[in-house]
Amino acid sequence: MENEKTKVLLAEDDKNLGNILRTYLEAKGYTTRLFINGQEASEAFSKEPFDFCIVDVMMPIKDGFTLAKDIRKLDTQIPILFLTAKSLEEDKLKGFQSGGDDYLTKPFSMEELLARIEAILRRSSHTPGAIQAKGVFEIGGFVFDYNHQHLNIHGNEQKLTSKEAELLKLLCEHVNQVVDRSFALNRIWQNDSYFNARSMDVYVAKLRKYLKEDPTVELINVHGIGFKLVTNSES
Repeated sequence: MENEKTKVLLAEDDKNLGNILRTYLEAKGYTTRLFINGQEASEAFSKEPFDFCIVDVMMPIKDGFTLAKDIRKLDTQIPILFLTAKSLEEDKLKGFQSGGDDYLTKPFSMEELLARIEAILRRSSHTPGAIQAKGVFEIGGFVFDYNHQHLNIHGNEQKLTSKEAELLKLLCEHVNQVVDRSFALNRIWQNDSYFNARSMDVYVAKLRKYLKEDPTVELINVHGIGFKLVTNSES
C-alpha cells in the first residue's frame, strides 16, 4: 500500500502531540486528519473513508476503547493502533478486545510509530481480491476504479453512482466474505432504517446486473444476514 494513498484517522486530545504526529505523517506521505476527542473521530469515521486509525486511549467525551468499538461496528478490517501512557497488561488486553491491532506506549519515537504503521499495513494487505492501487480492485475480469466510479470489463466501461461505488467498494474489501446488512447500511447510509434498507436492495440489484458480464463473479444474498461478493466460483 502506497503511503500517499493511505488516509489516516488520528484521534489524540493532546493538541501539541496531535499536530506533531499529523505533521510527521503528512511528511511521510500519509493523508492525515486530526480529531481531539473520540466523539468527533467517531462521527467523521461514519461519514468518510479512512484506511488506518491511530487512537489515543485516554480522551474526553469518548475514550479510545469506545471509539474503537464504534469503528469496528462499521469496519471490521481497518487497522487500529492504540496510543497510551499506560503499560499495564490488563489495559493492553482491553485494547485488543476493543478491536485494536497493536499498542504503542508513550513516550515513543516517530521512527517506532512509522515502523508499527508499516508493519500493520503489511499484515493487513492480504485481503482477497487483488488491489492494484488504493481504490482500484480486480474482481474476476472486472477492474473497479472506486475513485473515478468506473467498472470496466473487456474495454466496456460502466459509470457508477456514488452509492453504487461505495457499496461495491465495501463488497470488494470483504470479497468472498458475508457483509452484514446492518453493517453496510450504517457504513454507507449512516443508519439501518427500513427505507434505507429498501434503497440498498435497489443498488444491490443494479450491481448484480452489472456483474453478470463475468460468470465467475456473483453477488449473492445470504438469507437473514446480508450479501456476499463471490469470485473464482467460491461460494
